[in-house]
Amino acid sequence: MEMKTAFAGTLESGDILVQIAPAEEAGLHIDLESTVAYQFGDQIKKVITETLTSLGIDKAEIKATDKGALDCTIRARVTAAAVRATGKDVWK
Repeated sequence: MEMKTAFAGTLESGDILVQIAPAEEAGLHIDLESTVAYQFGDQIKKVITETLTSLGIDKAEIKATDKGALDCTIRARVTAAAVRATGKDVWK
């Protein structure tokens, strides 16, 4: 799947800024920066991975800067960034 670099989200409290970029190596490589990474880092990475996998993306570099986002917000931001990066409309 062809991909370009794309962003979604903000750095406001309760949100997450997600950047998706093409990767040279296979797999999803997640760089997570979060004030709650110690407690919820594994869950945040799991939501990101599941969301991208469900969209058919299995090769990407992801940088996520979390400010306390809920799972539903993480899914929405990852989906929006993926749509922008691939041009594939998942809402039709």
